[in-house]
Amino acid sequence: MTASMGRAVDKNAERWRWVLYVALAIAGALLTFVDARAQQKATDDATFRKLIDSFCAAWSTGTAEAPAKFYAKDNGLVFYDVAPFAYHGWKEYHDGVQKEFLDNASEIKLTAGKDLKVTRRRTVAWTTVPMHLLEKSKSGKTTEMDLRYTGIWEKRGASWVLVHDHLSAPAAEN
Repeated sequence: MTASMGRAVDKNAERWRWVLYVALAIAGALLTFVDARAQQKATDDATFRKLIDSFCAAWSTGTAEAPAKFYAKDNGLVFYDVAPFAYHGWKEYHDGVQKEFLDNASEIKLTAGKDLKVTRRRTVAWTTVPMHLLEKSKSGKTTEMDLRYTGIWEKRGASWVLVHDHLSAPAAEN
């Protein structure tokens, strides 16, 4: 009887050893996934910080040609700006912002704040960041305003392009 009990104990110990190995393998896989996700988040943050800073520098040139490289050119895309309310497609956005805003400015400086938030799901990402705009008009008037910016980006090939963006100014306080 003792020999058969010894085999049963050995079998039971072997079974638990395999359960432990499987549990450790699953735990290792989960840790690897969490670490990879953290590394991806850090990479995304750096990528979009660079994109947003370049985006602001492009708009700061005072021409709608410079930021064109950041936008998808598909028909039917909608872009919201401070004024007017909406532009439909890149051409309308380009022409409208150039005429209504940029042509009247002698100097534009758009800067992104430090509080950039990036959320990515495969080939789509959205960013939010506060911005500050300084505009000097050709008539000599200087305007400064804080803005809120949201961009919806899509990865196309090796590049991220905006398929929607929304720029707004907080309501004036009383």
